[in-house]
Amino acid sequence: MFTADGKPSNDDPRENGPRLGDERTTLVESLRCQRLTLQLKCSGLDAEAMARRSVEPSTMSLLGLVRHLAEVERATFRKVMAGQDVPRLFCSDTDRDGDFDGAVPDPQVVAEAWEAWRAEVDFAAQFVADAPSLDITGNDPLNQHGSGGGLMSLREVLVGMIEEYARHMGHVDLLRERIDGRMGQ
Repeated sequence: MFTADGKPSNDDPRENGPRLGDERTTLVESLRCQRLTLQLKCSGLDAEAMARRSVEPSTMSLLGLVRHLAEVERATFRKVMAGQDVPRLFCSDTDRDGDFDGAVPDPQVVAEAWEAWRAEVDFAAQFVADAPSLDITGNDPLNQHGSGGGLMSLREVLVGMIEEYARHMGHVDLLRERIDGRMGQ
């Protein structure tokens, strides 16, 4: 977190979480911190900054990453784990990169992206909280989540989601630094 004058704050919501927990607590806390990092890195930015592209030919932007991670959360927890037949949020068969391509500097587009992301995160958090164990499985027949094409345990899904966020947090760091020079956290 940052103070109003742009200086780092000592009030970081990722600190002081559960420690020395069991496996579920540790995985859930790690994923929570990755999600919070995304929010922290995007805080204080307007629609233009959120939609600013990295460098050509890439279409990557912070807004695109929020939309992408909403898609990943949805596909992982609603489709693979809960078995729901839900449509994609931003992508389609004809626009597989709709999450990034549709990331335009419009305040409504930004608000909708955050709303979708929060809804998917809330669904995932409730799904994990309600799961009787980390051994429950979901089906990934198309191998979209690294299962090799088949069943995945909730344990594998949580590790995969932590990995997905961690991979993109490096992108988020560079994008934010390019926008206003802000580094850290």
